[in-house]
Amino acid sequence: MTAAPLVATALVGLGGALGAASRHAVGLRVGGRRSVLLVNALGSFALGAVSAAPVGPTATLLFGVGFCGAFTTFSSFAVGTVRAASETGTRAAATVAATNLGAALAAFLFGSILVGRTLG
Repeated sequence: MTAAPLVATALVGLGGALGAASRHAVGLRVGGRRSVLLVNALGSFALGAVSAAPVGPTATLLFGVGFCGAFTTFSSFAVGTVRAASETGTRAAATVAATNLGAALAAFLFGSILVGRTLG
C-alpha cells in the first residue's frame, strides 16, 4: 500500500474515532429514540454542509466520511424501528422510520443549501 491510501485510511479512522465518541456523548445526554433522531439529523446536516463546501479530499475524508459516518447511526435506527414495532405496533414503527428518514434528508438538504449559498 502506498502512502496516499495509508493517509486516507488514517484520516477516515481519526474522523471516525471522533464521530463515534461524539455519538456516545450525545447518547449519554439524550436518551432513547430521540438521540438516534438527533445524531442522524445533525450528522446529515454536517454531511450536507461538507458536500457543498469548497473543501478538498482531506477534509472530506476526515469529516465527511470519517466523522459523519461514525456519528450517524443506521444500526441504532434499525433497532429502534424494530423495537417500536414490537412494543407499540407497525404504525409507530413506520412513524419512527419516516421521521428519521425525513429529518435526515431535510437536514442534509438544509446543510448543503445553507453552505452553498453562503460560500457559493
